[in-house]
Amino acid sequence: MFRFAHPQYLWLLAAVPAFVVLFWLAARSRRRRMARFGCEATLRELMPEVSSGRIALKFILFCTAFALLALAAARPQFGSKLREEKAQGIEMMLAVDVSNSMLAEDFEPNRLERTKYAIGKLFDGLRQDRVGLVVFAGEPKVQLPITSDYRMARAFARRIDPSLVTVQGTAVGKALEQSLLAFSGNTEEARSRVIVLITDGENHDDDALAVARRAAEMGVRIYTVGIGTPEGAPIRIGGDFIKDEKGDMVVSKLNEKMLAEIADLTGGVYVRSTKQSIGLDEIVRSINEMERSELSTVRFEEYDEQYRGLLAAAFVLLLLEFFLLDRRNPLLARFNIFNEKLRIICDSGNTAALKNPLAENDIDKKTTSDF
Repeated sequence: MFRFAHPQYLWLLAAVPAFVVLFWLAARSRRRRMARFGCEATLRELMPEVSSGRIALKFILFCTAFALLALAAARPQFGSKLREEKAQGIEMMLAVDVSNSMLAEDFEPNRLERTKYAIGKLFDGLRQDRVGLVVFAGEPKVQLPITSDYRMARAFARRIDPSLVTVQGTAVGKALEQSLLAFSGNTEEARSRVIVLITDGENHDDDALAVARRAAEMGVRIYTVGIGTPEGAPIRIGGDFIKDEKGDMVVSKLNEKMLAEIADLTGGVYVRSTKQSIGLDEIVRSINEMERSELSTVRFEEYDEQYRGLLAAAFVLLLLEFFLLDRRNPLLARFNIFNEKLRIICDSGNTAALKNPLAENDIDKKTTSDF
């Protein structure tokens, strides 16, 4: 498929016919001025170095270069290609708890909404790192595979919701295990991989510490963010508070002990969220001190730029136009490169072609003898 990225610049091509008209008017005006001084053929003999062919060629080179520049400015694009980029960075998997306990309102408007806002701010501060997103409750789900497209990552983060996971509960161990599997294979440096776990720490379904030990053996650090308060808060869904089997109101409390142990086992950091800060800023500062690895990213570009060849051709033509002189080069005159016509002289209103200098001398002698 072929297209111009900026087709409005194609209007510049309309200047080429205008240049042709101006060049023709200038040439006609020049011929008229020369005619005032005498016979055109005689004037040409008086100015042997003047070359109309060179002037025309310089004009053609200029017009062609201008047209190529106009086409390059319109940015012609054709086909598609894959482009590989390399950068120094880390791979970060965000494991976000989306269980019903994250709807507790000890953070305004609730824990999950504050988490989504903090993740969006986190993506704004990333440059060359790659991120992925795993949501979990009773079961984990890869919401976003590892990527360097932060715009897409923000879009996926805004759609985080408890409805993404069908099984309720809080399986922190399964979430960490899924995060380990979700890392890409584009880097062999495990030390440049981190998991950021955001949860209230109420783990009910598995042994998260065992998975943390395995991550430590792989060289993957786990940073944990505890969101909530130790006092806890009730959970409201659809305007009604959740109650247990006894009819008592369910209160979700922050479990800091487990989250601190997970971070300590892997060399990470545990941060407790506050109403002023979720804690991701502190974690990012700690991550920035880590050793980076070379990451390769393959980007798909729908169109392949073609303007570079046009610019190169225009540059070459402008150089030729600049170095080409208006007058004949005496060293190259005998080759008749520009196919100059035979010289003509006037003799009492009549013209005669001179094929060589000897013929011109014969005419001069005949004229002298007549006198």
